[in-house]
Amino acid sequence: MIETVTGGSADGIADAAQLLHDFNVEYDEPSPPPHELAARLTELIDGDHVTVLLARATETAAAVGVALMRVQPSVWSAAYEAYLAELYVVASERGRGYGRELITQAIRVARERGADYAFLVTSEEDQLAQRLYEAAGFRRTEGEGGPLMLAYELEL
Repeated sequence: MIETVTGGSADGIADAAQLLHDFNVEYDEPSPPPHELAARLTELIDGDHVTVLLARATETAAAVGVALMRVQPSVWSAAYEAYLAELYVVASERGRGYGRELITQAIRVARERGADYAFLVTSEEDQLAQRLYEAAGFRRTEGEGGPLMLAYELEL
């Protein structure tokens, strides 16, 4: 089951924050503690800056996956574009369709909000994620048939 987390859903926000924290920890990335992430998610949801989707196990309703997406005006058309900033499924629950459900719902929400384009970034090593995104219709825009694209970051 996929639910859209709202600002009034304290449990949903807490679950999403914990999963986002766990995601960063699993991949050795820095992460604020879950209570700080929950406060920030509340601000972003209330300001309509992000859509947060939560996958729950059918049998237990435990939170097993999260997706976070931003929809913003496009520079290239009068429509919007969607950036799937985060998608995570608990390691023990991978391969059970939760990622597919999250990405399907994210694409549906993006279209409903007026997006005509969606993009995401994943690591070269994450073959499972690449298969999920390609199965959902995303295509690689670098490497095979296109120039290699590099991601750069700068702390400000």
